[in-house]
Amino acid sequence: MLNIPEVKMGLVAVSRDCFPIELSRNRRDKLIKECLNQNIFLRDITTVVENEKDVLKALNELKEEKINALVIYLGNFGPEGPETMLAQKFSGPAMFVAAAEESGKNLIEGRGDAYCGMLSASYNIGLRGLSPYIPEYPVGTPEEIAGLISDFESVARILLGLKSLKIITFGPRPQDFLTCHAPLKPLYDLGIEVMENSEFDLLEAFLNHKDDSRIPEVVQDMKKELGQGVGYPEVLPKLAQYEIALQDLLEKNLGAFQFAVFANKCWPAFQTQFGFVPCYVNSRFAGRGIPIACETDIYGALSEYIITLATQLPPTLLDINNTVPRDIYEENKDRV
Repeated sequence: MLNIPEVKMGLVAVSRDCFPIELSRNRRDKLIKECLNQNIFLRDITTVVENEKDVLKALNELKEEKINALVIYLGNFGPEGPETMLAQKFSGPAMFVAAAEESGKNLIEGRGDAYCGMLSASYNIGLRGLSPYIPEYPVGTPEEIAGLISDFESVARILLGLKSLKIITFGPRPQDFLTCHAPLKPLYDLGIEVMENSEFDLLEAFLNHKDDSRIPEVVQDMKKELGQGVGYPEVLPKLAQYEIALQDLLEKNLGAFQFAVFANKCWPAFQTQFGFVPCYVNSRFAGRGIPIACETDIYGALSEYIITLATQLPPTLLDINNTVPRDIYEENKDRV
Protein backbone atom coordinates (compact mmCIF):
# COMPACT_ATOMS: atom_id res chain seq x y z
CA MET A 1 0.00 0.00 0.00
CA LEU A 2 1.19 3.50 -0.84
CA ASN A 3 -0.19 5.46 2.08
CA ILE A 4 1.27 3.74 5.13
CA PRO A 5 4.68 4.02 6.83
CA GLU A 6 7.40 1.41 6.67
CA VAL A 7 8.29 0.23 10.17
CA LYS A 8 12.02 -0.22 10.82
CA MET A 9 12.43 -1.81 14.23
CA GLY A 10 15.58 -1.80 16.29
CA LEU A 11 16.41 -3.81 19.41
CA VAL A 12 18.46 -2.35 22.26
CA ALA A 13 19.40 -4.63 25.14
CA VAL A 14 19.97 -3.09 28.57
CA SER A 15 21.93 -4.35 31.55
CA ARG A 16 22.27 -3.20 35.15
CA ASP A 17 25.97 -2.79 35.86
CA CYS A 18 25.88 -5.10 38.88
CA PHE A 19 24.95 -7.96 36.52
CA PRO A 20 27.34 -9.44 33.95
CA ILE A 21 26.71 -7.63 30.65
CA GLU A 22 27.17 -10.91 28.75
CA LEU A 23 23.89 -12.15 30.19
CA SER A 24 21.99 -9.44 28.30
CA ARG A 25 24.13 -9.86 25.18
CA ASN A 26 23.54 -13.62 25.04
CA ARG A 27 19.82 -13.28 25.64
CA ARG A 28 19.62 -10.54 23.00
CA ASP A 29 21.33 -12.78 20.46
CA LYS A 30 18.91 -15.62 21.17
CA LEU A 31 15.97 -13.25 20.75
CA ILE A 32 17.29 -11.88 17.44
CA LYS A 33 17.73 -15.44 16.16
CA GLU A 34 14.20 -16.38 17.16
CA CYS A 35 12.79 -13.27 15.48
CA LEU A 36 14.48 -14.29 12.24
CA ASN A 37 12.97 -17.77 12.64
CA GLN A 38 9.55 -16.12 12.84
CA ASN A 39 10.26 -13.82 9.85
CA ILE A 40 10.38 -10.75 12.08
CA PHE A 41 13.13 -8.40 11.00
CA LEU A 42 14.62 -5.98 13.48
CA ARG A 43 18.03 -4.35 13.57
CA ASP A 44 20.37 -5.43 16.35
CA ILE A 45 21.89 -2.36 17.99
CA THR A 46 25.33 -3.31 19.29
CA THR A 47 25.42 -0.94 22.26
CA VAL A 48 24.11 -2.52 25.46
CA VAL A 49 22.83 0.29 27.68
CA GLU A 50 24.21 0.32 31.21
CA ASN A 51 24.47 4.10 31.80
CA GLU A 52 23.55 7.48 30.34
CA LYS A 53 26.56 7.62 28.00
CA ASP A 54 25.42 4.32 26.54
CA VAL A 55 22.03 5.93 25.90
CA LEU A 56 23.70 8.52 23.67
CA LYS A 57 25.65 5.81 21.83
CA ALA A 58 22.51 3.75 21.27
CA LEU A 59 20.54 6.79 20.05
CA ASN A 60 23.29 7.54 17.55
CA GLU A 61 23.21 3.96 16.26
CA LEU A 62 19.44 4.08 15.97
CA LYS A 63 19.66 7.29 13.97
CA GLU A 64 22.34 5.89 11.65
CA GLU A 65 20.21 2.81 10.99
CA LYS A 66 17.11 4.99 10.42
CA ILE A 67 15.18 3.06 13.07
CA ASN A 68 11.69 4.45 13.77
CA ALA A 69 10.39 1.83 16.25
CA LEU A 70 12.38 0.73 19.30
CA VAL A 71 12.29 -2.48 21.32
CA ILE A 72 14.00 -2.09 24.72
CA TYR A 73 14.91 -5.53 26.02
CA LEU A 74 15.75 -6.20 29.66
CA GLY A 75 18.15 -9.11 29.49
CA ASN A 76 18.57 -8.70 33.24
CA PHE A 77 17.22 -6.29 35.87
CA GLY A 78 18.23 -3.31 33.75
CA PRO A 79 19.21 0.26 34.69
CA GLU A 80 15.78 1.84 35.22
CA GLY A 81 17.05 5.41 34.77
CA PRO A 82 19.01 5.03 31.49
CA GLU A 83 16.58 2.55 29.92
CA THR A 84 13.58 4.81 30.42
CA MET A 85 15.65 7.82 29.36
CA LEU A 86 16.33 5.97 26.12
CA ALA A 87 12.59 5.68 25.47
CA GLN A 88 12.12 9.33 26.41
CA LYS A 89 14.75 10.60 23.96
CA PHE A 90 13.85 8.26 21.10
CA SER A 91 11.62 10.02 18.57
CA GLY A 92 9.38 7.08 17.65
CA PRO A 93 7.23 4.46 19.41
CA ALA A 94 9.00 2.28 21.97
CA MET A 95 8.28 -1.10 23.55
CA PHE A 96 9.54 -2.66 26.79
CA VAL A 97 9.95 -6.43 27.20
CA ALA A 98 12.06 -8.59 29.47
CA ALA A 99 13.72 -11.99 29.58
CA ALA A 100 12.33 -14.86 31.60
CA GLU A 101 14.78 -17.09 33.51
CA GLU A 102 15.97 -19.87 31.28
CA SER A 103 16.64 -22.88 33.48
CA GLY A 104 16.34 -24.02 37.05
CA LYS A 105 19.83 -25.49 36.67
CA ASN A 106 21.44 -22.08 36.28
CA LEU A 107 19.86 -19.68 38.74
CA ILE A 108 23.13 -18.30 40.12
CA GLU A 109 25.27 -17.08 37.19
CA GLY A 110 22.32 -17.23 34.79
CA ARG A 111 19.71 -15.41 36.88
CA GLY A 112 18.73 -12.00 35.52
CA ASP A 113 15.87 -10.71 37.71
CA ALA A 114 14.32 -9.08 34.63
CA TYR A 115 10.84 -9.70 36.02
CA CYS A 116 11.57 -7.42 38.96
CA GLY A 117 13.40 -5.04 36.63
CA MET A 118 10.30 -4.72 34.47
CA LEU A 119 8.27 -3.63 37.49
CA SER A 120 10.88 -1.00 38.38
CA ALA A 121 11.07 0.17 34.78
CA SER A 122 7.28 0.58 34.68
CA TYR A 123 7.37 2.78 37.77
CA ASN A 124 10.09 4.96 36.25
CA ILE A 125 8.14 5.16 32.99
CA GLY A 126 5.24 6.60 34.98
CA LEU A 127 7.48 9.14 36.72
CA ARG A 128 8.69 10.39 33.33
CA GLY A 129 5.15 10.61 31.95
CA LEU A 130 5.91 8.23 29.09
CA SER A 131 3.51 5.98 27.20
CA PRO A 132 5.52 3.15 25.63
CA TYR A 133 3.93 -0.10 24.54
CA ILE A 134 4.09 -2.69 27.34
CA PRO A 135 2.33 -6.01 26.59
CA GLU A 136 -0.07 -7.45 29.13
CA TYR A 137 2.61 -9.93 30.18
CA PRO A 138 5.95 -8.52 28.98
CA VAL A 139 8.31 -11.18 30.41
CA GLY A 140 8.99 -14.34 28.44
CA THR A 141 11.18 -16.75 26.51
CA PRO A 142 12.67 -15.74 23.13
CA GLU A 143 9.78 -17.49 21.36
CA GLU A 144 7.19 -15.61 23.43
CA ILE A 145 8.92 -12.23 23.17
CA ALA A 146 9.29 -12.59 19.40
CA GLY A 147 5.51 -12.94 19.16
CA LEU A 148 5.05 -9.79 21.24
CA ILE A 149 7.46 -7.90 18.98
CA SER A 150 5.40 -8.97 15.96
CA ASP A 151 2.35 -7.42 17.63
CA PHE A 152 4.34 -4.27 18.35
CA GLU A 153 5.13 -3.83 14.67
CA SER A 154 1.44 -3.22 13.98
CA VAL A 155 1.15 -0.87 16.97
CA ALA A 156 4.20 1.07 15.77
CA ARG A 157 2.78 1.34 12.25
CA ILE A 158 -0.40 2.87 13.65
CA LEU A 159 1.45 5.40 15.80
CA LEU A 160 3.84 6.38 13.01
CA GLY A 161 1.00 6.73 10.53
CA LEU A 162 -1.14 8.91 12.78
CA LYS A 163 1.81 11.12 13.62
CA SER A 164 2.16 12.05 9.94
CA LEU A 165 -1.52 12.06 8.91
CA LYS A 166 -3.59 14.83 7.36
CA ILE A 167 -7.37 14.37 7.06
CA ILE A 168 -8.67 16.33 4.06
CA THR A 169 -12.40 17.06 4.07
CA PHE A 170 -14.83 18.46 1.54
CA GLY A 171 -18.16 19.84 2.64
CA PRO A 172 -19.59 20.76 6.04
CA ARG A 173 -20.40 18.06 8.50
CA PRO A 174 -24.12 17.58 7.75
CA GLN A 175 -26.90 18.58 10.12
CA ASP A 176 -28.70 15.26 9.65
CA PHE A 177 -25.63 13.29 10.77
CA LEU A 178 -24.75 14.80 14.13
CA THR A 179 -22.70 11.71 14.91
CA CYS A 180 -20.15 13.11 12.45
CA HIS A 181 -19.80 16.34 14.48
CA ALA A 182 -16.86 15.18 16.58
CA PRO A 183 -14.37 17.61 18.20
CA LEU A 184 -11.09 18.26 16.43
CA LYS A 185 -8.84 18.94 19.43
CA PRO A 186 -8.24 15.24 20.26
CA LEU A 187 -6.96 14.82 16.70
CA TYR A 188 -4.52 17.69 17.12
CA ASP A 189 -3.41 16.11 20.39
CA LEU A 190 -2.40 13.03 18.37
CA GLY A 191 -0.46 15.14 15.89
CA ILE A 192 -3.11 14.74 13.17
CA GLU A 193 -3.82 17.70 10.91
CA VAL A 194 -7.32 18.45 9.59
CA MET A 195 -7.84 20.48 6.42
CA GLU A 196 -11.48 21.41 5.86
CA ASN A 197 -12.69 22.55 2.43
CA SER A 198 -15.94 23.48 0.72
CA GLU A 199 -17.90 21.19 -1.56
CA PHE A 200 -17.35 23.86 -4.21
CA ASP A 201 -13.60 23.26 -4.00
CA LEU A 202 -14.15 19.60 -4.82
CA LEU A 203 -16.59 20.41 -7.65
CA GLU A 204 -14.17 22.97 -9.10
CA ALA A 205 -11.30 20.47 -9.03
CA PHE A 206 -13.50 17.88 -10.75
CA LEU A 207 -14.58 20.28 -13.49
CA ASN A 208 -11.00 21.44 -14.06
CA HIS A 209 -10.04 17.83 -14.94
CA LYS A 210 -12.70 17.41 -17.65
CA ASP A 211 -10.24 16.93 -20.51
CA ASP A 212 -7.38 15.44 -18.51
CA SER A 213 -5.18 13.27 -20.72
CA ARG A 214 -5.02 10.58 -18.01
CA ILE A 215 -8.75 9.79 -18.14
CA PRO A 216 -8.61 7.08 -20.87
CA GLU A 217 -5.89 5.18 -19.02
CA VAL A 218 -7.85 5.21 -15.76
CA VAL A 219 -11.02 4.13 -17.60
CA GLN A 220 -9.18 1.13 -19.04
CA ASP A 221 -7.89 0.22 -15.59
CA MET A 222 -11.44 0.39 -14.22
CA LYS A 223 -12.76 -1.84 -17.03
CA LYS A 224 -10.03 -4.36 -16.36
CA GLU A 225 -10.78 -4.35 -12.63
CA LEU A 226 -14.56 -4.62 -13.06
CA GLY A 227 -14.51 -7.23 -15.82
CA GLN A 228 -18.07 -8.37 -16.43
CA GLY A 229 -19.28 -6.00 -13.73
CA VAL A 230 -19.27 -2.89 -15.93
CA GLY A 231 -22.97 -2.07 -15.75
CA TYR A 232 -22.73 1.59 -16.73
CA PRO A 233 -19.71 2.08 -19.03
CA GLU A 234 -20.84 5.59 -19.93
CA VAL A 235 -20.20 6.69 -16.33
CA LEU A 236 -16.57 5.49 -16.20
CA PRO A 237 -15.03 8.64 -17.78
CA LYS A 238 -16.66 10.78 -15.07
CA LEU A 239 -15.48 8.40 -12.36
CA ALA A 240 -11.96 8.50 -13.80
CA GLN A 241 -12.10 12.30 -13.93
CA TYR A 242 -13.14 12.37 -10.28
CA GLU A 243 -10.43 9.90 -9.26
CA ILE A 244 -7.71 11.95 -10.93
CA ALA A 245 -9.03 15.15 -9.33
CA LEU A 246 -8.91 13.56 -5.87
CA GLN A 247 -5.40 12.21 -6.42
CA ASP A 248 -4.15 15.62 -7.51
CA LEU A 249 -5.85 17.28 -4.54
CA LEU A 250 -4.13 14.85 -2.19
CA GLU A 251 -0.69 15.42 -3.67
CA LYS A 252 -1.17 19.20 -3.77
CA ASN A 253 -2.29 19.47 -0.17
CA LEU A 254 -0.05 17.01 1.71
CA GLY A 255 2.16 19.89 2.79
CA ALA A 256 4.24 18.95 5.82
CA PHE A 257 2.61 15.50 6.15
CA GLN A 258 3.40 12.12 4.62
CA PHE A 259 -0.02 10.47 4.58
CA ALA A 260 -3.59 11.59 3.95
CA VAL A 261 -7.17 10.33 3.98
CA PHE A 262 -10.44 11.97 2.93
CA ALA A 263 -13.79 12.66 4.58
CA ASN A 264 -16.11 13.90 1.84
CA LYS A 265 -19.77 14.89 1.88
CA CYS A 266 -21.37 12.77 -0.82
CA TRP A 267 -25.12 12.94 -0.16
CA PRO A 268 -27.64 14.12 -1.28
CA ALA A 269 -26.41 16.94 -3.60
CA PHE A 270 -23.38 15.03 -4.85
CA GLN A 271 -25.36 12.84 -7.24
CA THR A 272 -27.21 15.73 -8.88
CA GLN A 273 -24.19 18.03 -9.23
CA PHE A 274 -21.48 15.53 -10.15
CA GLY A 275 -23.74 13.13 -12.03
CA PHE A 276 -22.67 9.92 -10.29
CA VAL A 277 -22.10 8.36 -6.88
CA PRO A 278 -18.47 8.16 -5.69
CA CYS A 279 -18.58 4.77 -3.95
CA TYR A 280 -16.52 2.87 -6.55
CA VAL A 281 -13.79 5.51 -6.63
CA ASN A 282 -13.77 5.53 -2.83
CA SER A 283 -13.16 1.79 -2.82
CA ARG A 284 -10.28 2.13 -5.30
CA PHE A 285 -8.60 4.64 -3.02
CA ALA A 286 -9.16 2.38 -0.01
CA GLY A 287 -7.33 -0.37 -1.90
CA ARG A 288 -4.30 1.94 -2.05
CA GLY A 289 -4.41 2.65 1.67
CA ILE A 290 -6.31 5.94 1.31
CA PRO A 291 -9.73 5.53 2.96
CA ILE A 292 -12.49 8.00 2.02
CA ALA A 293 -15.25 8.33 4.60
CA CYS A 294 -18.71 9.56 3.61
CA GLU A 295 -20.64 12.51 5.05
CA THR A 296 -17.49 14.36 6.19
CA ASP A 297 -17.10 11.74 8.91
CA ILE A 298 -13.64 12.74 10.13
CA TYR A 299 -13.48 10.15 12.89
CA GLY A 300 -14.76 7.52 10.48
CA ALA A 301 -11.89 8.30 8.13
CA LEU A 302 -9.48 8.06 11.07
CA SER A 303 -10.94 4.71 12.15
CA GLU A 304 -10.61 3.30 8.64
CA TYR A 305 -7.00 4.47 8.42
CA ILE A 306 -6.17 2.84 11.76
CA ILE A 307 -7.62 -0.41 10.40
CA THR A 308 -5.45 -0.02 7.30
CA LEU A 309 -2.33 0.56 9.40
CA ALA A 310 -3.05 -2.41 11.67
CA THR A 311 -3.93 -4.93 8.96
CA GLN A 312 -2.37 -3.52 5.77
CA LEU A 313 -5.70 -4.35 4.12
CA PRO A 314 -8.45 -2.14 2.64
CA PRO A 315 -10.98 -1.10 5.31
CA THR A 316 -14.65 -0.19 5.26
CA LEU A 317 -17.29 1.12 7.64
CA LEU A 318 -20.68 -0.57 7.75
CA ASP A 319 -23.90 1.05 8.93
CA ILE A 320 -26.04 -0.88 11.37
CA ASN A 321 -29.22 0.24 9.67
CA ASN A 322 -31.91 -2.22 10.61
CA THR A 323 -32.82 -5.38 12.46
CA VAL A 324 -33.33 -8.71 10.71
CA PRO A 325 -37.04 -9.41 10.12
CA ARG A 326 -38.33 -12.36 12.10
CA ASP A 327 -39.40 -14.34 9.02
CA ILE A 328 -35.94 -14.08 7.43
CA TYR A 329 -34.36 -15.19 10.71
CA GLU A 330 -36.69 -18.19 11.05
CA GLU A 331 -36.03 -19.26 7.46
CA ASN A 332 -32.26 -19.11 7.84
CA LYS A 333 -31.45 -19.81 11.50
CA ASP A 334 -30.53 -23.45 10.85
CA ARG A 335 -27.85 -22.41 8.35
CA VAL A 336 -25.75 -20.65 10.98
